[in-house]
Amino acid sequence: MAGKTKVSQQASDAAAVFFDALGERGHEPALEYVTGSVAFELANGRGRRRWRVDVRKGDVAVSRAAGPADCTFRAGEDVFRKIITGRSSPMTAVLRGEVAVEGDPRMLLLFRRLLPTPGRRRR
Repeated sequence: MAGKTKVSQQASDAAAVFFDALGERGHEPALEYVTGSVAFELANGRGRRRWRVDVRKGDVAVSRAAGPADCTFRAGEDVFRKIITGRSSPMTAVLRGEVAVEGDPRMLLLFRRLLPTPGRRRR
């Protein structure tokens, strides 16, 4: 059980570091023509933590604000850690049922531009 708690803590820290760094980026040329919001609700066994990413013509802002968003992404923090480290893609996680998406899925597709690309497997 102690091992699971350590993994949850690492995933939790990875999410906080990711969103802090994302908030510091400011303007993202890859999202120059995008305006919208994505809420991330990450479960960690004790509850849920939420971040909101607002994009306005490429300007990215991250907050912990509640309220509606154009797209809501729900997953466990361990799954989210795999996504933000490039070990999994958000779309693969959705297809596997590891992630729930509500609202406009196009926002999630656009948000992928801010994530590392999962490594390709050798045959």
